[in-house]
Amino acid sequence: MGRAKEVIEQFWGIQDGGDYTKVVDLFSEDAVLVDPFFGTFEGKAAIAEFMKKMNEETASSGTSFVAREIAGDNEVAWAQWTAQTPAGELEGCGLYRVKDGLLTYYKDYMNAPAKT
Repeated sequence: MGRAKEVIEQFWGIQDGGDYTKVVDLFSEDAVLVDPFFGTFEGKAAIAEFMKKMNEETASSGTSFVAREIAGDNEVAWAQWTAQTPAGELEGCGLYRVKDGLLTYYKDYMNAPAKT
């Protein structure tokens, strides 16, 4: 098991607690986070603001995320996850780069909702 996988397992453990702002300490000062809905956030301060928004969004929409599988090595990791929403589940994955024990890059990908 590599360091990146350990950091991402820690990330998901904190996120499962429901307060996204607590994951900010896992990011480097110059980290980049790319979200498929809200855009790109550059730097720890911008990521902190985005995590505040995630707290609001998940609470108001009744959405939660569950990691299904996490794998990685010393520098790169990925997580397969499911977003549980009132309208049903959406599958996605996150790609992560870790350097010196901190996240430097994080990008989420999500499948389109199933058509009914």
